[in-house]
Amino acid sequence: MSKDNSTPLTSAFSRPLILGSTSRYRKELLSRLGLPFEVAAPEVDETPQPNEAPKDLALRLALAKARAVACKYPDAVVIGSDQVADLDGQALGKPGNHTNAVKQLQRMRGKTVIFQTALSVICVATGFEQTDLAAVKVTFRDLTDAEIESYLKAEEPYDCAGSAKSEGLGIALLAAIENDDPTALVGLPLIRTCHMLSAAGVKLL
Repeated sequence: MSKDNSTPLTSAFSRPLILGSTSRYRKELLSRLGLPFEVAAPEVDETPQPNEAPKDLALRLALAKARAVACKYPDAVVIGSDQVADLDGQALGKPGNHTNAVKQLQRMRGKTVIFQTALSVICVATGFEQTDLAAVKVTFRDLTDAEIESYLKAEEPYDCAGSAKSEGLGIALLAAIENDDPTALVGLPLIRTCHMLSAAGVKLL
């Protein structure tokens, strides 16, 4: 487990806060709340189950990640999250390489994709457990192959679900975004995170 050094060293909350994710995007988002937290790798098998819907996959993995870390740190409040891109009911995960990213973006151009971002907060010591889902509808422009190549060369978003890094040049891929939690598309819905952390006893303000 690694400590996040970008956050304050003191907090009104007595229990440790742990982000059960190695995602640099989620780490940056959580640091915006100004809470001290640590990071732990959840070590969860992310293989989809047969016929599993994208939102069900995201919810299952977010909960599994939070539980995997919470069982090791029962006194802590643990955050788990997962994001799956839903294209016509089919799950699109992280491309991992350039070839897969090209294929994903070619499939998504001109279409509306739902990015399912699931969030789970657990504290074993208090018996607290909540899981929620933030869905973001993203409509892609009818991109040319040249535009896709130019974007991938600039951003290399191979660790982003659906290859869409909206906080960077990826915003140029999009025609519209519909959501109620602006940071959900980046990987951690902070509005829901705040509500759930508050319910778990974390003092935010």
